Amino acid sequence: YELLSGEISISEVIVNTSITNLNIIPSNSSLAGAEIELINYDSREYILKTVLERVRSQYDFILIDCPPSLGLLTINALVASEGMLIPLQCEYYALEGLGQLIQTFQLVREKLNSDLEISGVILTMADFRTNLTQQVIEDVRNHFQDKVFKTVIPRSVKISEAPSFGKPMALYDPHSRGAKCYEEIAKEFLERFSNKLDQETGLKREESTAEILRPSALE
Repeated sequence: YELLSGEISISEVIVNTSITNLNIIPSNSSLAGAEIELINYDSREYILKTVLERVRSQYDFILIDCPPSLGLLTINALVASEGMLIPLQCEYYALEGLGQLIQTFQLVREKLNSDLEISGVILTMADFRTNLTQQVIEDVRNHFQDKVFKTVIPRSVKISEAPSFGKPMALYDPHSRGAKCYEEIAKEFLERFSNKLDQETGLKREESTAEILRPSALE
């Protein structure tokens, strides 16, 4: 909240983690009131973009975790981004929300950020025992085609537990099915975007993706 309101600089809120080269900017409860106050700002849709531009060159990827609502904070995230990565629960109501998200995406692309793309769709919380999950997967793949990641994240108790321990799945239970699926998602992500990254930064990765993502490399 203080960052968006201009009270502090971005360097003051970047936090190092136990994972090498992974930084985060955590949120707090004050962010809930940010949308109300930002309404009075000039160029309010571009506030986050302006802030991130100051550190963009320092990172290979910047991922913005958006709230489920499609308010001003989400609009700021879409304006600041090159691509939109959509996690989609394999449930009926998630499909309804997806329609609203696509409408918002189209408006932002037309009015505020013509470079915005749908970078991918990640299917999550899949219960393969149900017909609904299978139907959702089929419908989403038919609509988004190659935008949908091949790996599907299953519904898992371990995945639900990990946040309460403050750890990503790769550290919480690296040998679980959920961790393996997230590892495959990470591989797909790098395969999709590493070529673009190499073109922009001249970075040439010699290590294999499997080596980068092994649990010991994250400790």
